Amino acid sequence: MDKQAVTVKDGEGEVLQVLGADVRFLLEAAATGHRFSIMDVTLPKDQGPPPHEHPWDEAYFVLSGRVRFVIGNAVRVFEAGDFAYVPGGVVHGFKGAEETPARVLVFDAPATAEGFFRDVDKETKAVPGVAPDIPAIAQRHGMRFLPPAA
Repeated sequence: MDKQAVTVKDGEGEVLQVLGADVRFLLEAAATGHRFSIMDVTLPKDQGPPPHEHPWDEAYFVLSGRVRFVIGNAVRVFEAGDFAYVPGGVVHGFKGAEETPARVLVFDAPATAEGFFRDVDKETKAVPGVAPDIPAIAQRHGMRFLPPAA
């Protein structure tokens, strides 16, 4: 692979709509040979992915606002400057925790989440008013969403 430098100015780049959040790729998988990717995610209150698991690692750095994380059996609220690393196979999820949307940098390694995000964005827009089968999309990409708590 012939590596190239990548620069993204604030406000540049494609924004995907995924599970109520805006996902903007700062560094796409192809640019790193799928070793890792970096996303800038904006999370409105109560929006974001429910608890799920997948085989790749992810790390989160909260840029602003507050985010409610589920990691394993723990539930914690993270604020600007807080960091979390979630190894592959560990159940996790996160949502915006206050009225002002939070911003989080998300790193995935190896870079695998991009396909899921792109499919959800595309299939959500394909038939307006009809929600796509998110668990089926997740399964296609090696992810498993947990059933909602009773």
